[in-house]
Amino acid sequence: MNLEKVVFGFFVLLAATLNFGFVLGDLDDPAHHNVYELFAAIVVSLIATVLKFGDRTQMGAVHLATSLVADLQLVAAAVVWGITVSIPATPLDAASTTAVVSLAAGALLANAVSVILLVAETVSFRGP
Repeated sequence: MNLEKVVFGFFVLLAATLNFGFVLGDLDDPAHHNVYELFAAIVVSLIATVLKFGDRTQMGAVHLATSLVADLQLVAAAVVWGITVSIPATPLDAASTTAVVSLAAGALLANAVSVILLVAETVSFRGP
């Protein structure tokens, strides 16, 4: 068993599941979307991105691209959330929640592609 691959797979799957957990719920209901879960999804996604930097294969390049897309979408979601609640100093409303969750859903799609690539790479592995 390759410990590096286990850690890599763990963070890729954890990023996807945290992102899924944040997106799950009514699109416009702020009570269904926790800011700490979004924060955790961003942190784990960034860790997964750093782990993808070492792979110099074509599959590694696509893994990195999907991770960068997910990071960009999640950070944009956090920025929208932060601006919405900080500048007018009001709680998150339905329209802003929809924007935040939509951005996180885009990240979820990128994470899903990354998981599919990980599974495809694992299935095609021939071993030593």
